[in-house]
Amino acid sequence: MLPAYLPNPFAALFGGGRPIDSGKTMSDGRRMLGDGKTFRGFFVGLIFGALAGLMQMQLLEKYPVLFGVELPIFGTGGSNTTILIFALAFGSLFGDMFMSFFKRRMGLKRGAPLPIIDQLDFVLGAWLFAYLASPVWFAEQFTASVVIVILVITPLLHLSTNVVGYFMGVKKEPW
Repeated sequence: MLPAYLPNPFAALFGGGRPIDSGKTMSDGRRMLGDGKTFRGFFVGLIFGALAGLMQMQLLEKYPVLFGVELPIFGTGGSNTTILIFALAFGSLFGDMFMSFFKRRMGLKRGAPLPIIDQLDFVLGAWLFAYLASPVWFAEQFTASVVIVILVITPLLHLSTNVVGYFMGVKKEPW
């Protein structure tokens, strides 16, 4: 999940600049996404997520077992591996933007909390794109027990990274 976990924090950390929605509003008078979703943030997040996945694959070649547990690989190698890594990273960013779109439709402002959804939107996006990229690999890797662990641990990781971002001055809210 590392390629899915890293894009959004890096997008927030190094984002800014031109918003993806170019300031456009929908027929409801609300912004499509808002100022928090920028091209620079998107591409920086995508690059960091992809680099993390590629570095993870390099480490797995030398250390395929950690604490007695065989670590999973991304796909079957070559372009399949690269596609899966990008699918996880892109899907993570897409899931976050998709939920941002719906938060705007609900009248929620940037940074307004939407518990559980805020913590899992990027995971669901990453899973969707990974599944579309390789359904067989997805089914092999994301067993019921793995899905449960991710659904439990992700909100805790999300909250802790947001608190750190808040104290660093990168985020305006600690959630």
